[in-house]
Amino acid sequence: MLLTTMDNSKLIAEIKRLKAEKNAVILAHYYTLGEIQDIADFVGDSLALAQQAAKSTADVIVMCGVHFMGETCKILCPNKKVIVPDLAAGCSLADSCPAADFGEFVKAHPGYTVLSYVNTTAAVKYYTDIVVTSGNALKIVNSLPADAKIIFAPDRNLGTYINNVTGRNMLLWDGACHVHEQFSVEAIVKLKAEHPNAQVLVHPECKRSVVLLADKVGSTAVLLKHAVESDCQEFIVATESGIMHEMTKQAPQKKFIPVPPEVSEGSVGCSCNECAYMRLNTLQKLYDCLLNEAPEIHVDENIIERAKLPIDRMLELSK
Repeated sequence: MLLTTMDNSKLIAEIKRLKAEKNAVILAHYYTLGEIQDIADFVGDSLALAQQAAKSTADVIVMCGVHFMGETCKILCPNKKVIVPDLAAGCSLADSCPAADFGEFVKAHPGYTVLSYVNTTAAVKYYTDIVVTSGNALKIVNSLPADAKIIFAPDRNLGTYINNVTGRNMLLWDGACHVHEQFSVEAIVKLKAEHPNAQVLVHPECKRSVVLLADKVGSTAVLLKHAVESDCQEFIVATESGIMHEMTKQAPQKKFIPVPPEVSEGSVGCSCNECAYMRLNTLQKLYDCLLNEAPEIHVDENIIERAKLPIDRMLELSK
């Protein structure tokens, strides 16, 4: 059946039919479009999606997110078919840490425990001792001896945040997320003046100047939980704006205000900061990938064997 992007109701019905027919499960990140989140079987941050993939009984896993998330699913479920709506859905943070360069960096620093953010390729995880997410990085770092020598990659902002909170001096790889790197300090100050009772929610991938303005710092899941449970009625949100879909669903009576990115001279500003890669996941592409069971994620068996170890350690330490 050929369906166009105008037939959203038919697309949704066909996606549900194909999912049942193929015993598939649809996983979606909080940063994807609202319509993708609404049709998913499970919506979460990187840690929750990894946990869900690890325990899935489906024959086919559809990862609506970015490429490294599909790789993580394949590493955890090597005998399952893992498909994604668009192979071009990459990640600027993962791209900032080429595996060959990182491997040389690790070799140049023997005796270090290597912590890699989940936002990395499978090949980078090959060189890693423990994978971390923004939701568990602090806990995992604190589980290591106080005098441990640690390499933290690839996000320098998350690493700086952890260093400041723990008093550690981790050796940081110089990478960053293009979305979180661009939030405007000036915009937050202006929004706070316009909404004096609002709390500022900030993801730790943001620059330190933005983190210092926060009332709450945390992963997408942590920020969501805080927004829902807090008595506050207004929130200024400095993370990818897709999370506000779930925030609004769970707390419809509250107001969520996106922080815009910094605007360079001659560019046109926007009201929020979106990940263009996440927006590549559409209903049409989700239907197509279920229909054709492609594009499929493939990871070399040798990499799977080695990369699974640090992910398993993360899942164990996150319990």
